[in-house]
Amino acid sequence: MLADWQLTEILLRGVAIGALCATAVAFARSGPGLSIRIAGLLFCASVMAYVLTSSPDWRDAEGYAGATVRLLSIGGGGYFWLFVFVLFEDRKITPVTLLPAAILTIVAIAGIVATQPLRANIWIAHNLIEIALAAHALFVIYRSWRGDLVEARRRLRGPFMAVVAIYTIVLSGFEIGESYGAYAAWYGIAGAATLAFFCLAGCFVFLDARPALLGAAAPPVRAERDGPRLDPADRLTLDRLAEAMGRGEAWRREGLTIAALAEQVGTPEHRLRRLINDHLGHRNFAAYVNARRIEAAKRILCDPAQTRTTVAAIAFDLGFGSLGPFNRAFKEATGATPTEWRKKAFETASPNPENTA
Repeated sequence: MLADWQLTEILLRGVAIGALCATAVAFARSGPGLSIRIAGLLFCASVMAYVLTSSPDWRDAEGYAGATVRLLSIGGGGYFWLFVFVLFEDRKITPVTLLPAAILTIVAIAGIVATQPLRANIWIAHNLIEIALAAHALFVIYRSWRGDLVEARRRLRGPFMAVVAIYTIVLSGFEIGESYGAYAAWYGIAGAATLAFFCLAGCFVFLDARPALLGAAAPPVRAERDGPRLDPADRLTLDRLAEAMGRGEAWRREGLTIAALAEQVGTPEHRLRRLINDHLGHRNFAAYVNARRIEAAKRILCDPAQTRTTVAAIAFDLGFGSLGPFNRAFKEATGATPTEWRKKAFETASPNPENTA
């Protein structure tokens, strides 16, 4: 017969799985993009798998049929990183983005089949990889949160996922301790309670799967600046913003932040964030700034007088810190790399030699 604390632990794990199922259904039904749906479902499935495999009762009961569940669980750190990367960077799932989960799975399988003491060392390496992925996810979350213009995402999405990343790091630390023999009887029920809390909180944050929380699926649409909600103070701020970004070309400054732009415009940061989001239709500050840079890049790349100017020189002149982000932003906006864009522009402008006398 099960003791009361065992029943409590089973109940808490059941609550966690129920919340994850509800969140997964929300992702499947209304996630704004295939990559977010897949990443969300993989993340939910891997957490459900961990809820089961971290239970002593499950470990005692599982057999061959539990192999799939265990595979999902041991790759969980990679699926969490994938979800964060797709969600906060607005990226698509590719073989490269699936690589961390695959590496974790391979390392864990090696740990399962190895003998002691090599097995313990492999599992420690597995946990260290999870810590590195969670730390990078935390960096991605912070970088995105800093430039996020959607208030709902700033209040809920960023802080919640940052806490989950920190929890993942702490949990991996505990698992490393277990590899060295550090284990307490209260680990099981404390872990179940923590998982139930986080899964319920995640269900609250993501249950609606609202596009405002999950990503910027649609391109920004410029709103009417003279709409009924725009008071004279806001109109004046938008005029100053237009001056700073137009004739002042503030977007050319490398590392431009919304705080620096707000100081230049002479308005509080939160007000400028709201105006750019509500009245100019942008969800992310980097996208707002890069839109100016990409338009300028198009003009330069099509200019015959600039044919000797390298793509790297154009990127640095327009405020990009390196060539990689410029190439990525340009391709996301135009569907072509800067080099491809330039080549196509000159091919279109050049006369066909076969039709010349």
